[in-house]
Amino acid sequence: MEDYVARSFPLEEEYKKPTGITPQDIAQLRQWLVTQPHLPHERITDLDLILSFHSCKRCMESTKKLLDTHYTMKTNFHAIFKDRVVDAKIQLALERALLKPLPARTKDGDAIFYSRLLDLEPRNLMLKETMRAVLMILELWQYEEGTWPGLVILYDLEGLRLGHLLRLEREVLKQFLAYLEQSILVKIKEIHLLNAPYFVDKLIALVHKFIRCELFSVLKIHQTGTKTLGNYIDVSILPKEAGGNYKTYEECKDETMMKIMANRGFFENELKKRGNLALRPKTIRYI
Repeated sequence: MEDYVARSFPLEEEYKKPTGITPQDIAQLRQWLVTQPHLPHERITDLDLILSFHSCKRCMESTKKLLDTHYTMKTNFHAIFKDRVVDAKIQLALERALLKPLPARTKDGDAIFYSRLLDLEPRNLMLKETMRAVLMILELWQYEEGTWPGLVILYDLEGLRLGHLLRLEREVLKQFLAYLEQSILVKIKEIHLLNAPYFVDKLIALVHKFIRCELFSVLKIHQTGTKTLGNYIDVSILPKEAGGNYKTYEECKDETMMKIMANRGFFENELKKRGNLALRPKTIRYI
C-alpha cells in the first residue's frame, strides 16, 4: 500500500519544465491571494497556483478569475464536492466503473484519462459518486505530476443503454460539466466518446444544455466499429479489452482502487480547501 501513497511533485522540478513560470510569478499571485478573505489562501499551495497559472497561459488576471471560480464552485457545488472523502460509496463506484490515468502521453505531451462502465446494469449506475471519483483521481494525479500541456479524456461508451440516460441526475451532470468547463486547473484539449451507440445524439442533446461552445468544440465522437481514434492517439496505449496493449480492465481497476485507498488523508486535507463566500469583497463577482 505504501507504494501507492502520493507525493507532491517537487516545486524545483516544476520550475525546470518549459512552462515559463517563475517563483516570482507565484509570489505575485500569493500576494494577491492573501487579499481575498473569502478564499482558503492558507490551504492553497504553490503547486495549486502553478497549475492555475499554467492553465491560464500565464495570464495573471485570468488566473485570479480561475482561482476565485475554482474555490467558489468547490464550496457551492455540494453534489460533487461536499464531504468528498474515500468512503464505501466511492469504493463501490470504483468497482462499477473504470477510471484510469494512462501512463502514455499524446504526441504533444498531453495526459490521457480513460473511463468506462464495468457494471452495465442501468439500475447500478452511481453517477454522483463516479463524478466525484473522476475529479478525485485527476486532482491526485496532478498533485503527483504537476503541470501537463493539456488533458485528453476518453469516455468509452461500450455497453451504454438508454436506461442509463434515464438515470442521469441532471444537477450532478450540470455541476460536473460546469466545473470541467470553467474551473478545473488544466486545459482540456480533447474529449473522446468511444464506441458511441446509435442513440448518442440523445446524450449529446442532454449534455449540450449544460455546456458552452468551448467545451463542446473539443468533443470528438467515434462510432462503434470505427478506427478514427487512431487519428488522435496511439490506440496501443489503451487497456487490452479496449483494443490496446496496456493492462486488463481488472488490473487497471485494482490499481485505481489501491491508489484511492492509500490516499485517504490527501482527500481529507483537500476538504479544507473551501471558501467562506460571505467574506467575498463586493467588488468581485466572477461567477
